[in-house]
Amino acid sequence: MARTERYQQIRSLLMARRSVSLRELMAHFEVSRSTIFRDMTFLRERLGMPVELDREIGAYRLLAADDSAELPGIWLSADEIHALLSMQYLLENIDTSGILSGQLQPMRRRLLDMLGAGSHTAEEIARRIRIIAATPRRCQAENFQTVADALLARRRLEIRYRARASSATTSREISPQRLTHYRDNWYLDAWCHTRQALRSFAVDAIEKAKTLATPAQDIADSELDRQLAAGYGIFAGSDVRWARLRFSAMRARWVAGEQWHPQQQGQLLPDGRYELRLPYSADPELLMDILKYGPDCEVLEPETLRQRVIGLLEEARAKYRGVADGETGGG
Repeated sequence: MARTERYQQIRSLLMARRSVSLRELMAHFEVSRSTIFRDMTFLRERLGMPVELDREIGAYRLLAADDSAELPGIWLSADEIHALLSMQYLLENIDTSGILSGQLQPMRRRLLDMLGAGSHTAEEIARRIRIIAATPRRCQAENFQTVADALLARRRLEIRYRARASSATTSREISPQRLTHYRDNWYLDAWCHTRQALRSFAVDAIEKAKTLATPAQDIADSELDRQLAAGYGIFAGSDVRWARLRFSAMRARWVAGEQWHPQQQGQLLPDGRYELRLPYSADPELLMDILKYGPDCEVLEPETLRQRVIGLLEEARAKYRGVADGETGGG
């Protein structure tokens, strides 16, 4: 019998009877006295199970006040612990800025304890799973912690925010609503009291964050979704338009299986090409995704988006033509 399964059965016996004799445990599991001693020491000292040996009657007694007392972790099977370790490893690799490491490491130690000494599961996971973050930007761990604490405590924040597009730095008072991890980066949806509007802030662009005593103003989830989740990607908004894109037959093999937006509509054409319709508001992110496919993606609608793509492609072509003619790059 696996050790974790034995722990689970010991828990069940104690929860059902409150006390079980040492002799009964040895006979039930067909193990030695020293094995039971080791198991009980592990359960008490490593997993925090409230149990003690009553030497007068030669039995282990559960000290919890009632049956609802929590006995952390011992009901997990080895497979479940392995799965949790895998998830913990995935989180560590997503957390490229180290902002969650303080919370993840204790969980990792606890899971390893539950697997028992000598297990190489965590090392095997690290060897067999590889995660490569695409373009993560580093957050200041202190700022992220302040933002997360204020978010959960429902307190306003005073932030100093640097906008990348203009390089301007502004001070804002905001009511945090939710954190979003999107394309390897963290964003904070918040009601901006300075602008009197909903805004999405890149957490890595927050240069300083201070929690205020003032309670946060709550915005309904439906309103957050209407204004911030209706459009395409992180550049969302309430003024939604629909784009229609057509991909070459070769690229259709990939794009047909991708989700660009939860409300997208796609169809394979008789000649193997693929058409995709999806909503968007602000277009910067959609433009980047369109342009990465080069000649394999054509914008059919709307005309304004089509002209934007044409203009950007012409600008790029002009730069390369200049290099071909002997001019230096840049500018």
